Amino acid sequence: MSTSPTATNSVDHMLPWPRMAAFGLQHVLIMYAGCVAVPLAFGAALGLDRQTIGMLVNADLLVAGIVTVIQSIGVGRILGVRLPVIAGATFVQMTPLILIGQEYGMQAVYGSMIAGGVIGLVMAWPFAKVVKYFPPLVTGSVLVVIGISLIGVAGGSIVGQDPDGPNYGDLTNLALAGLVMVVAIGFLCVARGFWAQAAILVALVVGFVVAIPFGLLDFGAVGDEQWFGIVTPFHFGAPQFPIAGVVSCGIVMMVIFAESLSSMMALAEITGKKVTRGDIARGLAADGLSGVLGGIMNGFADTVFNQNVGAVRTTRVHSRYVTALAGIVLVALSLVPKMGAAVAALPAPIIGGVSLVLFATIAVVGVQALRRAHLHDGVNATIVAVAVGLGLLPKFMPGMFHNMPDWSLTIVSDGVVLTAVSAFVLNLVFNHTRFATRADRAPEVRAAYEANADNPYEGVEANRTADEEGAAAVAGR
Repeated sequence: MSTSPTATNSVDHMLPWPRMAAFGLQHVLIMYAGCVAVPLAFGAALGLDRQTIGMLVNADLLVAGIVTVIQSIGVGRILGVRLPVIAGATFVQMTPLILIGQEYGMQAVYGSMIAGGVIGLVMAWPFAKVVKYFPPLVTGSVLVVIGISLIGVAGGSIVGQDPDGPNYGDLTNLALAGLVMVVAIGFLCVARGFWAQAAILVALVVGFVVAIPFGLLDFGAVGDEQWFGIVTPFHFGAPQFPIAGVVSCGIVMMVIFAESLSSMMALAEITGKKVTRGDIARGLAADGLSGVLGGIMNGFADTVFNQNVGAVRTTRVHSRYVTALAGIVLVALSLVPKMGAAVAALPAPIIGGVSLVLFATIAVVGVQALRRAHLHDGVNATIVAVAVGLGLLPKFMPGMFHNMPDWSLTIVSDGVVLTAVSAFVLNLVFNHTRFATRADRAPEVRAAYEANADNPYEGVEANRTADEEGAAAVAGR
């Protein structure tokens, strides 16, 4: 076993077990809050009881752990990028899943997720070949709309869902959410290294401690849970596959692909390992598998977590066996129902406070991506304006599509889908045809078209600015 790995083999280097365990646990602590925030916010938005939300937390950790191991170790020539990847639930899927749940129910949520995962498995290799059609112009627009659209979800957890309810806008809840946000902001902006990366986790712990004297904690469901248990597949019943839900989750999977791609390219640059198009395709296929597993096990689709990419750069520990061990830890945590129930017992204002920071930062990450989209070019600026405008329209004008056919409501009412489709189509028309070579277009746009670049991310994601990395780390997508 080598003790002095070079840049080319550091990814495959096996560290001594004590160091590997320490760095693996650090990865878990960094990603934990961002990962479990998805089931917590999703459950709150759909009004699920705390016992069910606790089950979603355990299922979420189980899928994240399995996919992390697969991404790190690989499965033959089929799955896994074989880089130090930590996978976790992404907020990209939140708005579509909430809409599907409200319109069709939980069985449709997980049926649509399975279908989206299958689409991802089928499209992984083709997507790796056509990635140039998903530049920051498209992904940035989508992330901006996702972040803004989810603010209402966070707000509902803080002030309540019923404006006529007696506890709506309760000052205690507002103060608790405000405290959590102050703690998160303080650690993000003042602390360094691990403590900055663990800011959301610290904020949750502080909120938990402060909530005790106010009697806001209800651990009744915790006592009823077992210390050991395995999540039951298809907890909500046989999956259902509404066409609108399937289309929505299929589009979301393509957005997840673009998101993971940028992170994998960054990891390749950080570790010095050259990745092939096949490696990327296998990494994307693992994302698709996460959708299938999430649908079966009541979890969520995963992406490569950016804050852990930052941890790899900061620690300079490139071993993929460290992240594989972190994945095993996540699987072990998923087998403790009491822990999932304890997390679900966190008061809604605490979840709302950290979610507000996370959701808003997703929009910031989108803005950072759009900085690379040549918006000084009038056509590109118009594409973003139209895509973001269409995406936010259903949010500000609810019910505007009520005269549309029932099967289409979930699609047209989903701002994420509208943004993704409109940005993709407009970018395809104006940046991948002769429109791109007009004399009034920006020189960079004309040059990109004439060069027919295969990968707009290569050489860009690997050299992100420090502030961009910080925003991505907070988002914990």
